[in-house]
Amino acid sequence: MNFVDPGVKDGRRQRWADHREQRRAQLTVAAIEAIRAHGPDIGMEAIAAHAGVSKPVLYRYFADKSQLWQAVGVEAAAMLVAAIEPAVAAVRADRDVVGAAVDAYLTLIEADPHVYRFVVHRPDVERHRDVVADVVDTVASALARILGDRLRDAGLDAGPALPWAYGVVGYVQTVGDWWLRHQQPISRAALSEYLTTFLWSGVAGVRSAADLPGGLAATGRD
Repeated sequence: MNFVDPGVKDGRRQRWADHREQRRAQLTVAAIEAIRAHGPDIGMEAIAAHAGVSKPVLYRYFADKSQLWQAVGVEAAAMLVAAIEPAVAAVRADRDVVGAAVDAYLTLIEADPHVYRFVVHRPDVERHRDVVADVVDTVASALARILGDRLRDAGLDAGPALPWAYGVVGYVQTVGDWWLRHQQPISRAALSEYLTTFLWSGVAGVRSAADLPGGLAATGRD
């Protein structure tokens, strides 16, 4: 009778798990490239063809369209965080932190509208709300860390950071969705300034800025 060292079996199992995870990551990247090339309504067969594999091979790593969609959602969230964090780190003034986060988000969805729509508007896959909620959680958590650090550096309570972050993400996501669906009726720069002004100063700030020469009224003409 042949006995296999349990450590050897565990090592093989770990290597297979690592290989599988690496292959899933590669196929997720290929899926994103396919979405960019063919649009958000792309099917599994077209994604497999773009990735250079057969449909059964794709299903070996993603049991169904929902699993692939979830993987793309995780990657999209990571791309958002990767865009927002350095943009915010590059500015000093507190208002500019808000403006940098807003503009980084709008810049990304403007540059990658097919991926955005694939993640946010997929009624043909299960657990739709779960993936969108996961994306919001990831981005809001990253923004909360940034806001919390800023509050603590100023000697203030960091408690509001998380609810503020969720408020910012939800607000900007909703407006950004409207902006894309209506073919960007105003410039990104103008929209970014509108949203930043409202987030930073509220209704009183909007009224004040609208009355200033070169304020929001001028921005809307961009």
